[in-house]
Amino acid sequence: MRKQPEAPNMIIRPNEVEPFDRGGGVATIPYVGKWNSDRNLVTTGQTVFQVGRGLPLHSHNVEESVLILEGQATAQIGDDTFDMEVGDASWVPAGVPHRFFNRGEGVMRIYWVYGGRYVTRTMTETGETFEHLSENDKGARDQ
Repeated sequence: MRKQPEAPNMIIRPNEVEPFDRGGGVATIPYVGKWNSDRNLVTTGQTVFQVGRGLPLHSHNVEESVLILEGQATAQIGDDTFDMEVGDASWVPAGVPHRFFNRGEGVMRIYWVYGGRYVTRTMTETGETFEHLSENDKGARDQ
């Protein structure tokens, strides 16, 4: 019987991953960083939003799915706005401007999956493009 690799190669736990502070009350736990390789077809992790916080309108070079794990969100995807509750999921096509922000009275936590290993974020307001979770990819703010 072939021995499986030791964790965290196969199992990733949030308390074993160093959060990425996006500033302004938003922190991301990038699970993919623990096992990323050229074979991976997705990038995944979770982000925690404090009350009233969110990210500005932006788009990605790949599609994105977001699942609400805790709290209440408002999502703007293209020209549409949706209220989301725990268990609700969304899908955002590549290149479509979107944002999620915490509209509830407590912490909001989302689980996200990008349809690719190399992910960029283009800020709608400025047109600037950054590598996902790079030093320049911050910008959380009040909504």
